[in-house]
Amino acid sequence: MPVFKAEKLHRVGMAIFQGAGASESEAKQVMELLIEANLVGHDSHGVIRIPTYIDLVLKGKTKLGAKIEVVRESPTTALVNGNWGLGQIVARQTMNLAIEKARENDVGIVSTFNCNHIGRMADYALMAVEQDMIGYCCVNATPQVVPFGGMQRMFNQSPLGWAIPAGEEPPFVLDISASVSAGGKIAVARAKGEKLPPGYIIDKDGNPSTDPEDYYRGGAGLPMGGPVGYKGFGLAMVVDITAGILSGRGAAYLGGERGQGVFQMAINIGAFRPISEFKKEMDDLLRAVKNSKVAPGFKEILLPGEPERRTKQQRLVEGIDVPQRTWDELVQTGKKVSLDINEYT
Repeated sequence: MPVFKAEKLHRVGMAIFQGAGASESEAKQVMELLIEANLVGHDSHGVIRIPTYIDLVLKGKTKLGAKIEVVRESPTTALVNGNWGLGQIVARQTMNLAIEKARENDVGIVSTFNCNHIGRMADYALMAVEQDMIGYCCVNATPQVVPFGGMQRMFNQSPLGWAIPAGEEPPFVLDISASVSAGGKIAVARAKGEKLPPGYIIDKDGNPSTDPEDYYRGGAGLPMGGPVGYKGFGLAMVVDITAGILSGRGAAYLGGERGQGVFQMAINIGAFRPISEFKKEMDDLLRAVKNSKVAPGFKEILLPGEPERRTKQQRLVEGIDVPQRTWDELVQTGKKVSLDINEYT
């Protein structure tokens, strides 16, 4: 399995995107977020996504240089047509719009349609934290996950992310899916030739499976929760409604080439109480939870966002593992845009 420093992978990705016609700014913005995903251990949202993104560009389904369009607006809300630009470019602009509305009117909510895959939810929620705000982001997309008790794909993995600032402690970051596994994690297991843990997917006949190929042969992901999977199922419906129906993108089960529906929110903490007081109490909470009693079999309590921070520190030093299958796909993608990516490593 090849191992690369983040800078080299970034250089490779920049070359591929620019080879496909993206501007330097577009390539840089997308690659920053893809490499960040790899660094924090979410390889499902890292460079493994490049071949799919480039195929969409080459087929004309992703529009390079596209401008977002606000089609409906109030002081606190906006409905945005992403016009099929690169998802990360669109979502950064719309989150900035939500933040600006929150700065002026204490809360900003933006819903977006005609948007390509935007990557990790935490990336956009954290943009609000930088402004002393609470950030939230969720998306819906094509159906890949069954409802609790079902065997027909009805929802996407329904990812959602919250980010909340603290004072001396790192921010609280929750980035999860309403399914047991993100679709990209299944793709990573497939690329590595590994089995999935039990309870992640079912095959096309509704039987439990650990073979990631079954997911691509008509199987589906399962809602988070196992025996209480109705909780993940319910959460998936909330995401589907707020990101899909509210934006006009439509519910996931409708299928088709509808991209992602995006729901983003920024909340101005200062509208409720002084930010210094809020941050102090956040520090107190995070420390209290971190230092609470540990159950037998556990060494420590890891707060949401903590595993990612540790993984990033490690990978900045040791590099990022790229499955051979993924690297081979990147090489082939480079050839599609007349590049030998080995020259950039």
